[in-house]
Order: sequence, then structure tokens, then C-alpha cells
Amino acid sequence: MLIGMGGFILIEGYTAVEAFYMSVITISTVGFTEVQPLSDSGRIFTGFYIILNLGIFAYVVSVLTTYLFEGELNRMYRQYLSRRVLRKMKDHTIVCGLGRNGFKACEELLHSGEKFVVIDNSPQSLERYPLAEEFQIIIGDATQDEVLEKAGIHQARALITTLPSDADNVFITLTAREENPNLFVIARASEEKSESKLRHAGAHEVVMPDALGGLHMAQLVTKPHVIEFLNLLNGIGEESQNIELEEVEFEDLIPAFQNKSIRDLDVRNQTGATIIGFKDDKRGFLFNPSADTLMGEGDILIILGNPESIGRFREVFVLNVD
Repeated sequence: MLIGMGGFILIEGYTAVEAFYMSVITISTVGFTEVQPLSDSGRIFTGFYIILNLGIFAYVVSVLTTYLFEGELNRMYRQYLSRRVLRKMKDHTIVCGLGRNGFKACEELLHSGEKFVVIDNSPQSLERYPLAEEFQIIIGDATQDEVLEKAGIHQARALITTLPSDADNVFITLTAREENPNLFVIARASEEKSESKLRHAGAHEVVMPDALGGLHMAQLVTKPHVIEFLNLLNGIGEESQNIELEEVEFEDLIPAFQNKSIRDLDVRNQTGATIIGFKDDKRGFLFNPSADTLMGEGDILIILGNPESIGRFREVFVLNVD
């Protein structure tokens, strides 16, 4: 409108009202009579003005078509819902990077019912992993403070950084620890020399997928049955669907079962599950703990069983079961 009115006033000498009228009938292409006959310069201007407005109209139609028929409107709605969820999220896990390692981490978190949000700078990641549609995802650079804040870094309880660059993982670890000193940080490392840097930066745990993969493959030769058993515990393989591991902290137990010995708990007879490990608050892990071991403050039980027995254990022993 401003371009049209300005052109008709400067080229044809129209009043503001006449220029407004000419602009409206030109944009709308209704073909009403001209206010005054146009000069050659006015006709050239009007021709380009019509082309400009047709281009704008075509662009608007294409944008609307994209939103209505290519799912853009649906994606915007999902992003809106995601932002609402993120604002309310607390005690969640932040996963930086949706590569192979990041996706596996998200898959396990989803399977375990944990709250988490993913940060990735590539929208194409969603296309590689269809299951990622179920994730809360922020498209952005995880090394940027504002992106971590959007992911709720101050309210999060853990952060997993799986970026391919060790330097980026060190930077994210430093930033995360500065923003939230209580955050539990797990970082991926490609080089052995990066492990010490990540720990100095504040990472509680450093995982080297390449080293673990090579060790696993070698042990498939040297200890095949041990690895087969460990795979079952880790949920790998068809038979693993009938085996679950659960960790239960002292604070999660119903008060009647706190400060009791393993014998007094009688977990196996009551639920069918088995206590295979015990983490003492001071002595660390005790494998195959004795029946006289007391469950005290800060201690953790490691429970093994099938889904039914684990479910019964939660019903009998654990607080706040839904």
C-alpha cells in the first residue's frame, strides 16, 4: 500500500485519497476505472506494481499451503506444547546430541519412564530416528548458555553429553557445572587423553564408546557366556524381556522396612525377586550380601527379577507406587 500510494503521488500527482484508491483497486485486481488516465511512466510503474503484488500473493499462498498440507502447523503446535512442558519440567535429564549414542541414551530413559529433554542442532536428526517424535527436543547448539537454560539446566538433576567433539563435551560440562553445581554429569569421550580433562571440567562419569565396544567384542570370544548373561541384564536379546534390574534406595522403602536386615525383608519369598547386590553408604558395593546385612540410611539395594516380581516388589516395599 505504501509503495503504491507513494508511486502514484510522485509519478501521477494524485492526492492521497486518489493514490489510496488506485493502490487498492490495483492490488485487488478488480479492474475499476482509473482516477485519471495514466502516463507512460504511470503505466510502467503500475505494471511492475501488479507483478510485485502477484508475487506477494503467490508467496502467501505457498506459505499457507506449507502450513496446512506439509505438517508445519502441526510441528509448530508440537513445539508450543513442548515449550509448555519444558517450563514445568524439574529433576529431569538433559541429553546433548541425538547421534547413535544420544539416541540409545534417550531410548533407555524413555523405557525407564524418566523425564528428559534432548538438545540437537540438526532438524534432520528427527528424520533418522522416527522414535524421536516422542522426545522433548530443542533444536539448538548445546554449547550456548541460552539453549541450556531453555532446557531447564537449573532444574535438571543430570546431563548426558554425547557430542562427537571432545572439546564441545568439555565446554558443555564446564558450563553445566557452573550453572548447576549439583548436576550429575556424564560425558562421552573419543580420546583417552580427554577423560582427565572431562573429569577436571566436572564430569562425574566419562564413557568411551569405542573402547567399550572393542572390549565387549573381545570378551565375546574370551567369556561368551558371561557376556550373554550381562546382555540379558542390560536388556539385549529376546530373552532379556523377562529379566529386569531395579535399584532401590533406603529413602524409597516403606518405613516399616527401613533399618531391617536382608533376612527380615525376605524379598524372595514375598515377591519372587532376588537381592543380588548391596551398596553400603560407607563401604561401597557388596556382592551377594549376607542375610544379616542391615539396610540403613544412604544404602541401596540391587534387585533382579522378571517384570511381575519387580512389580510385586514395588507394591510391597516401595513408597508412592502409582
